Amino acid sequence: MGIFSGLLGNASQKDNEQVERQLETILVAGERVELAFSLVRDLIVFTERRLILVDRQGMTGKKTSYKSIPYRSISRFTVETSGHFDLDAELKIWISSAMEPAETLQFKSDKNVVEIQQALAAAVLGY
Repeated sequence: MGIFSGLLGNASQKDNEQVERQLETILVAGERVELAFSLVRDLIVFTERRLILVDRQGMTGKKTSYKSIPYRSISRFTVETSGHFDLDAELKIWISSAMEPAETLQFKSDKNVVEIQQALAAAVLGY
């Protein structure tokens, strides 16, 4: 059900080594992927120092945006799980003292949003 979960907007865990090869031009020397999730065509990547959000754009996905957020600059984040009428789960990330979230990620279910939140909490808190 992994491929169908990805197509429906559920985050699915990816192989760290495969993601490292895919991001070799983005990662700095010695930087390792600790955890990675795919969300349809996009990626949420945790390294030991930063969160990398990979956004594939356009019909072919050839144009790609890489957003790098150092853990030390994340001031807070929220997770909203899905409910009876609102079926989307949501993760919002704030940077420094910004009033609005720097990033909002939406999931079709809250299956992996809790695991992603735990990884983000461990990274931001230094565990």
